[in-house]
Amino acid sequence: MVQQTLARGFTLTGHGVHGGHPVSMTLAPAGAGAGIVFSGAGADIEAHWSRVDASNLRTRLAGDGASVSTVEHVMAALAALRVDNALVLLDGDEVPAMDGSARDFVSAIDDAGVVALPAPRRALRVVKPARVSDGAGWAELRPANAGLHLDVEIAFPCPIGRQRLALDLTPETFRRELAGARSFGFLRDAERLWREGLALGANLDNTLVFDARAAINPQGVRFADECVRHKMLDVVGDLALAGAPIIGAFRSYRGGHSLNLALLEAAARAGALALELDSAHNEGVSVTGRSLSP
Repeated sequence: MVQQTLARGFTLTGHGVHGGHPVSMTLAPAGAGAGIVFSGAGADIEAHWSRVDASNLRTRLAGDGASVSTVEHVMAALAALRVDNALVLLDGDEVPAMDGSARDFVSAIDDAGVVALPAPRRALRVVKPARVSDGAGWAELRPANAGLHLDVEIAFPCPIGRQRLALDLTPETFRRELAGARSFGFLRDAERLWREGLALGANLDNTLVFDARAAINPQGVRFADECVRHKMLDVVGDLALAGAPIIGAFRSYRGGHSLNLALLEAAARAGALALELDSAHNEGVSVTGRSLSP
């Protein structure tokens, strides 16, 4: 298994869901070992958990006096489609929301295609359990023989309620089960979020919005359990900030960006992630035998 990058670059335009400003984003091929790098405002920011400086309702990376917000959906698409190296060029400080899911990113990556690079692909194998909690919510990573298994459960007031989904992450399952699931929220929370400077660009075109009875979007929901599917999409994007694909089992209850990222940091610092060559996410061959730390 070798590293991959985009076969060609492409550009997407839209608005940031939190800032509300128009933004153009270009994804370009990058060489082996480059990883995913966000570039804008004169700074390059590595897509890594150590660069996260905010995780309230979105994941924001910062460095060298610049920041880029809401990276989780494009990171999820790149990770799930096994694009290891790419340069993400932005003319603003937030990734465009598109329709609130990862569907447009997946389509653009599929249209551009991916190519192999002359370097082995590495992975992070979970070698011992790691767990973090925050009140009733928790998230954990445990060892597994192959790939990345995801098990996510949410609990919200009605009409969302309690939803749970488990699946093994592959490009096919991501495209079919997760990519189209949209960001969601309650109409009653809108004014509070606006006062906090969040969701300023949210609307029915990029957010699944619920009142006390049901989704108010004209076309309704895309999946009966679209909310937990979107939470799992976010997990894929946040775990992509580990620095390499993870081989293990992830489980969370009432989680979110903050818990996902706290888990990555806790696992890295506790030596729960070991760097290996990646053989189709299956039998890892140890390269260094060491844990990955910042």
